[in-house]
Amino acid sequence: MKKRIIGAIIVVAVFLPFLFIGELPFAGLMAILSVLGLHELLKVRESKKQFPFVLKLFAYLLVMAFCLYNFNSIEFQYNFSYRVMALLIFLFMLPMVFINDTKKYNLNDALFLIGSILFIGLSFNLIIIIRNYNISYIIYLLLITTITDTFALFTGLLVGEHKLCPKISPKKTIEGLVGGVAMGTFTSVCFYHTVVSTTTPLLTVIVISFLLSVMGQLGDLVFSSIKRYYDVKDFSELIPGHGGILDRFDSLIFVTLMFIILVEYL
Repeated sequence: MKKRIIGAIIVVAVFLPFLFIGELPFAGLMAILSVLGLHELLKVRESKKQFPFVLKLFAYLLVMAFCLYNFNSIEFQYNFSYRVMALLIFLFMLPMVFINDTKKYNLNDALFLIGSILFIGLSFNLIIIIRNYNISYIIYLLLITTITDTFALFTGLLVGEHKLCPKISPKKTIEGLVGGVAMGTFTSVCFYHTVVSTTTPLLTVIVISFLLSVMGQLGDLVFSSIKRYYDVKDFSELIPGHGGILDRFDSLIFVTLMFIILVEYL
């Protein structure tokens, strides 16, 4: 627990200044985190099979490009360049022909790289755009994930008895889920209704905050499922007591993606 607290202090000390400064420094930090996140995802995949070095290099460059796409926009952008998508497909599908060895590189490898770049790059890009549009929104999302995760942990430790998904995450409990979602929803609703907007109907804020809190827990389970499949405890040991970038940002990634679906109702 001591290492976890120290790790949390380090994350806050590094992240918050960039969050409040915003603009290029925050976008730059997100780009670095997207590269580190992709590296962690590729690393666990390479426990079963190595990727060609050149393709990994292209992957790191492209995930940074996706993350920084339209990074200075102050409006939500739902469109993306088809040229960039075409380039992504060409870069990772065509090598199957030139390598000409399915044991070294095949369709599954290509789709894994394409999917990982899109998933990580677009998720961190959305975090940048939400921050640019309204810093209160990103604080709202951070509150949901942090409070939900924290109270899910402590509720599970104190009163947790019934396992939630024992084959994916043996320590998670139904009681922890309920406690985390309840406090995550309550805290974020209070923040939104007093800081972000007082005109949005309270019921709407409650429902959306509840859905986002649940999605954060589901996101955590999705990443736990990936680790379980590749038989690793953490994606890396970058953050003391917390693991890697994806271990720390798993909930926020899914909450951000869900937020983009629901934001028009807020």
